[in-house]
Amino acid sequence: MIKISPSILASDFANLERESKTMVAAGADMLHVDVMDGHFVPNISLGAPVVAALRPKLPITFDVHLMITNPLQYLPDFVKAGSDIITFHYESDDDPREVIRAIRAAGKRVGVSVKPKTPAQEIFPLLEEVDMVLVMTVEPGFGGQKFMDDMLPKIRQIREKANALGKTDLDIQVDGGIADATAPLVAAAGANVLVAGSSLFRQDDYAAGILKLRRAAEEAYAK
Repeated sequence: MIKISPSILASDFANLERESKTMVAAGADMLHVDVMDGHFVPNISLGAPVVAALRPKLPITFDVHLMITNPLQYLPDFVKAGSDIITFHYESDDDPREVIRAIRAAGKRVGVSVKPKTPAQEIFPLLEEVDMVLVMTVEPGFGGQKFMDDMLPKIRQIREKANALGKTDLDIQVDGGIADATAPLVAAAGANVLVAGSSLFRQDDYAAGILKLRRAAEEAYAK
């Protein structure tokens, strides 16, 4: 099943609540919240207060992506704020299994993300412990980057390994340069959760944009 997770990093921050509500009404499956600390990545973005402010307004899954150096330090804030899925980076300074245990103990779904230069094999030992793997298809830290098609083999390798382990329900998410032209590529490789930012928020009709993106991915994923 294809899931669409619009990245609110690409929204108009002056109208964040309105735009988020419109995207939810348009058929989004979840909302992607990019959290950057200015250290793990060279940018600063949204934090737990934003999640907490939006949570009562939006009846949708909050898909929170922690691009931060020390996820364990800030995890309680994002749990309290109302995150549903918390994804941390394998390359962060904290021990991956400690982070996984902490997220799971808080009753949240667990995601692990890998930067483009991290081989798929690095996270194979973690596949049975997480609910989702996020494959970055751009370098994390900035929106609007060009899709890196050399990440397609990585997606395929993770899907094949997950299936071999019997983890057929593993969500594989992709983030970076996802649009109508790239959605079929990542879906054919095995990704089923698509993060889309500027390609959705720049459209006048969010519902039409989500539908078109979903159909493009579904046709490729089913093959």
